[in-house]
Amino acid sequence: MRILLTNDDGVFAPGLAALEQQLRHLGEVFVIAPATEQSGVSHSITYLTPLVGKSIHRDGRHWAWAVEGSPADCVKLAIAELLRDEPVDLVVSGINNGLNAGINVLYSGTVAAAIEGAFFGTTSVAVSLEYDPDADFQSAAVIAKKIVAGIARTADAKGKLFNLNIPTAATQSAAELQIVPMGLAQYGNRYEKRQDPGGRDYYWALWEEPAQPPPEQTDITELRKGNVTLSCLQFDMTNHGVTEKMRSWGLKI
Repeated sequence: MRILLTNDDGVFAPGLAALEQQLRHLGEVFVIAPATEQSGVSHSITYLTPLVGKSIHRDGRHWAWAVEGSPADCVKLAIAELLRDEPVDLVVSGINNGLNAGINVLYSGTVAAAIEGAFFGTTSVAVSLEYDPDADFQSAAVIAKKIVAGIARTADAKGKLFNLNIPTAATQSAAELQIVPMGLAQYGNRYEKRQDPGGRDYYWALWEEPAQPPPEQTDITELRKGNVTLSCLQFDMTNHGVTEKMRSWGLKI
């Protein structure tokens, strides 16, 4: 199996290194990742400036491509150009240093890289670990490898997009895998007003979760319980039900 590995924390991030080691048990791994951290860039791409890729060498041989662009750029460049003659079977993005659950999926460069892979019809998995100063990426990578392997050998998963989140608790003791939808509860909608030394106002985003988790079972609720979560996402943003009804609204120019 040929596996494209990328992330949004940068080509030298510890989560990427840990996941690379584990994915090599599944097949040939090609590392093509951002040269610098790209957290929160969502699905941005580079098209008004040149996209530069630098070959990174280790032990006298090519190890990875460091791309001066976004996670989506990395996957797009890899599939459309760098690995065009020998297509990959799987795209894996991570391990991100911080969960990408709930509405954070919409802002995530990690998830965007997986979405880009799915655009090309390639089975794609985004992997994220709860933030911790002493995050155990090695244990998280073992968990991720098992789930990614299961996805890769399942026919119904071919070409689909998956989002895997691992809480810190799951790296410390046994945990369950829960198949759940992405949570839609709103959080992180407050700012703290501050002043710089020059007396100018500025605002600092406060990423606070709701005091009470939503009643429905989602990635957010299960992660709070210490369980690993897996969601199948889609990038079709059309509300098909309403689109059909709109034809009867009598809208005209």
